[in-house]
Amino acid sequence: MTRILVTGASGFLGRAVVETFAAEGTPIRAAVRRPPSPSFPSSVEVLQHADLKLPIDWRPYLEGIDEVVHLAAISQTGHSTSRDLYDQVNRQATSDLAVAAAKADVNRFVFISSIRAQTGPAADHALTERDQAAPGDSYGRSKLAAEEAVRASGVPFTILRPVMLYGPGVKGNFALLMRAANSPLPLPVKNFGNRRSLLSIDNFISALKFVLSAPATLGETYVLADPGMPPRFSDVMATLRQARGRRALLVPMSTDYVEWPLRLLHRSDIWDRIGGNLRVDCSKLIAAGWQPLHDTRTGLAILAQAAAPRKSGTASRSTR
Repeated sequence: MTRILVTGASGFLGRAVVETFAAEGTPIRAAVRRPPSPSFPSSVEVLQHADLKLPIDWRPYLEGIDEVVHLAAISQTGHSTSRDLYDQVNRQATSDLAVAAAKADVNRFVFISSIRAQTGPAADHALTERDQAAPGDSYGRSKLAAEEAVRASGVPFTILRPVMLYGPGVKGNFALLMRAANSPLPLPVKNFGNRRSLLSIDNFISALKFVLSAPATLGETYVLADPGMPPRFSDVMATLRQARGRRALLVPMSTDYVEWPLRLLHRSDIWDRIGGNLRVDCSKLIAAGWQPLHDTRTGLAILAQAAAPRKSGTASRSTR
């Protein structure tokens, strides 16, 4: 039976991958920097490692391993993270693991890169793999350099470039959107008509399973997003609210009130992430045989309904 090493196993994505594969009976070795909390299923072998900015001997982690899913990385954290740290963790550690995996005769190395290896925070057209990679910051450049290191390592590989993910337990920017949607207050986002592709955790895992099993995806790089035209930002907020049985309560406000102050403060990058378009066309992976589970509207509705507080099953009785 295929045995898989998952790095970054205690993160949002890693935990979902580990728990899904373990539930299906796949032997999993989880590489983590800290003990996972809550703990993984008892069938999962957990190995700790030092901080990825330090050299690591990956040989013990790869012993008996058939496939690697490499998720461990420093995510995009803004201007506080140095270029050198991005390079050490996202490029050098990936290169070291890929070279070690090649020497260990691993059958498949799936590197989870990022759409930011291909583009800045916004784009004026729907992105495909045919677009020339043009990352706009140190994070994206470190991810692109890591991709190049994987290709040069000699290990059989597949590279995925996902967009922003959402699902139960998500953190970061999407968690902020969820909190805003849960607010009872009207939201001044009705005029935000920009479209940004998103990716549900369910679609991510289905894509991962597909590339691990499809020989035709070896040596390929794929952008990854929910299928179809992404909803407008205002529609995302409306969907999250309406899926919980609430009114959308979106009110108009000119986007200039947000855009121009940010540009005057030389933070156009923040505006691009909020108000810019970032559409991704994942037809290459679909043409290879991937069958997404749902589109973004359906995925957001599922997430919102799952996050809704459960109502008591006991009806209240009237008193006399």
